[in-house]
Amino acid sequence: MASMDSKDIKKIVIACDAGMGSSVMLASTVRKQLKGHGIEVVHTPVNSIPADADLVLCHVGLAERARKTAPDKPLVPFQVFIGDPAVTKVVNAIKKGGTVDA
Repeated sequence: MASMDSKDIKKIVIACDAGMGSSVMLASTVRKQLKGHGIEVVHTPVNSIPADADLVLCHVGLAERARKTAPDKPLVPFQVFIGDPAVTKVVNAIKKGGTVDA
């Protein structure tokens, strides 16, 4: 696991699998939580993680696929789509100016 300074994060990608839209809701929630911090939050399929992503968030069940798709990108896996401590930790680190473990 590596650490990165939250000020280096300009684009967060919520990577998902074609499903029920839970990750779309998560992207919307994170976007609202980080409003005013100058961070773009996008939602993409796990097999199409963009090259300009600074940080990838994805469900733990998709983490291996995400690592294969974007092996050079910091990845934070989470268990639940709403209220997961890993996502909350990322948001708080960005808001307070700390480090993110990925």
